[in-house]
Amino acid sequence: MQFLPRALLVKLLLVVECRFFSTGVSLILLTMNPRMASEQKEREQLSKYAQLSTASKGRTTEIEPCPLRTCYQRDRDRILHSKAFRRLTHKTQVFLAPEGDHYRTRLTHTLEVSQISRTIARSLSLNEDLAEAISLGHDLGHTPFGHVGEEALRATGKLRKPFHHNEQSLRVVDCIEYEGKGLNLTFEVRDGILNHTGKTKPITLEGQIVKISDRIAYINHDIDDAVRGGIISEADLPKEPVDYFGRHHGLRISGMVTDLIAASNDRPEIKLSPNGWRLMNELRDFLFAHVYTDSIAKTEDEKAGMILTALFEYYLENAGEMPLEFQPEAEDDISLKVVDYIAGMTDRFAIKTYQLLFIPKAWMV
Repeated sequence: MQFLPRALLVKLLLVVECRFFSTGVSLILLTMNPRMASEQKEREQLSKYAQLSTASKGRTTEIEPCPLRTCYQRDRDRILHSKAFRRLTHKTQVFLAPEGDHYRTRLTHTLEVSQISRTIARSLSLNEDLAEAISLGHDLGHTPFGHVGEEALRATGKLRKPFHHNEQSLRVVDCIEYEGKGLNLTFEVRDGILNHTGKTKPITLEGQIVKISDRIAYINHDIDDAVRGGIISEADLPKEPVDYFGRHHGLRISGMVTDLIAASNDRPEIKLSPNGWRLMNELRDFLFAHVYTDSIAKTEDEKAGMILTALFEYYLENAGEMPLEFQPEAEDDISLKVVDYIAGMTDRFAIKTYQLLFIPKAWMV
């Protein structure tokens, strides 16, 4: 019997067909690899509204398919192993540099969005891998200090276009990661990252899932953190949403997810019921009124904005001091390269850099 090369055997699914002949037994390896088996399961099991891996519009630069993973599983892994993803653990969600181990960071927020998105996608027989990839990448472009940092960069008035974290997230995966080569993600993942916020809608239902899951996640975990921080109490929450979704954190998430699944099942659109959407946004409005604006959680916001503004102005005049990968070339927009550098900072690195640049050191005689 002729042996196959080991490299080919690694690519093959270990399914063996035995055929009996008068001369003995012949073993024939079937040529369906793990990726192809996953793609076949998608065709057989997913909803007619699901985005199939085999129907992807592809990548900017085409590459040989992975024998083990679908294109969306591959995108998920590329995002998960990126430097920008690791930095999320030291970026503010809402509470700036909180004292305590249990307040959300940008990373824990991302993981909660991923969990909610996967649950919804699985329940609706949509592409769970695509939803997971989008959710893991949706906030990679967030500045240090959360939305305060985003607003500080916009307020400089020196950018060719206003800064938006979703656009920066796309720029991270397209132009910044992998030493400027980008992650070369599929069209559908890139679309979901870009359109996870704002008035535009992702082209896939999986992207639409992430857009709403993002809101479900932050509404509920921001309530949880605000209660933990003594800013509000559970009793302060508006009665009608609490009665509809549930009084406690887990019950509210489950209530919103259940409402969404019921309203979206076997339909070409992801949405909550009209009543569910109204009540979820009533909780969001409550947060804006009692937590996001003028609460004790936001007392340091002005200082955080000042730090980013000062860093932006400094590196705009001293671009040569930025790391080599952010050095502008002759045709580059210097302000954009400065934004790339600053937006990628963690909270603590931004504070440390500010101290090195602007806080005088004691002179030891």
